[in-house]
Amino acid sequence: MADSDEPQPPTDSSQNGLTSLDNYPVPLSPPLPAISKQIELSRAMTASSKSSLFSLSTCHVIYEDQWLIAINKPQGIYCETILSSVPTLLKPHQGVHVSVPELHLANRLDRDTSGVTIITKSHKVASKFVKAFTDHEVRKTYIALCSGVAPKWNRITVRSGHGRSKFGAWRVYAASDVGRKLPGGSVVRGMETSFEVLSVNGSGTFRDESEINDGGDVVVVEERAVREGSGGDAESEIIVRAYPTSGRTHQIRLHCQYLGISIVGDVKYEGVCEWKEVAREGHALHAESLSFKHPVTGDRISLHAPLPSWANKALQLQH
Repeated sequence: MADSDEPQPPTDSSQNGLTSLDNYPVPLSPPLPAISKQIELSRAMTASSKSSLFSLSTCHVIYEDQWLIAINKPQGIYCETILSSVPTLLKPHQGVHVSVPELHLANRLDRDTSGVTIITKSHKVASKFVKAFTDHEVRKTYIALCSGVAPKWNRITVRSGHGRSKFGAWRVYAASDVGRKLPGGSVVRGMETSFEVLSVNGSGTFRDESEINDGGDVVVVEERAVREGSGGDAESEIIVRAYPTSGRTHQIRLHCQYLGISIVGDVKYEGVCEWKEVAREGHALHAESLSFKHPVTGDRISLHAPLPSWANKALQLQH
């Protein structure tokens, strides 16, 4: 059943967020827009067609050694396609051939998210990456093109709950709901993302990544967001860099929606389908970088994917 048909249950107030009469926590972000199902189906069909014809080339490779390879995943290509295409690029390192069945995706990006994707070449290295991500030892940054009212903040951190609603869609929940049971047996889990504004309507500068704990407001989500304005300033073009501390499904997309600056093209989470008279084929989100301690050598590795054209244009960068 589509989440857009989700009824709004009666609620009461409590110190532990909002609670429905059946004692489940109530999501604080809106249900999926009705039109999103049709658009997402069309995009999925297009992506399936593109993925079936896609093949990796050396221009997609960001980094490679005998233990892992990093790829700049294009928008609209499934991660599984990247994984299945990797063997065509692999070469023996120091005479050691890679066993194809041991290739693993260390991180997964949404279909329409571009950027850094790491594939490990052995089960052992894969397990070390799992632990590194679980222990929050991998630093990630994303670039997003958003629209909405220009933020009054320059840096902000959002802490909330995350889970599936009654009809299966990912939603934002109150931070105080973390650990509470949801329909279907899952529980609300915590998620945290820090953001910094890089540009508003072309005014601003592209700068190096900063420390996410270096100033800024902190929002602990306990109630539904209040939307500001409509039209005019609400049409601002905003480029933000996101620093997700956790790694929940659609985390950055959900938190952008909650902040009132939905990602352009992200029809699931109230993003505009067209921007500047151009129809968007997917959401404008790019996995900019991954930094981590190499699971074998112990060296500090920092991988960066070149910015996509929409980011260069919005940031007025010349390439």
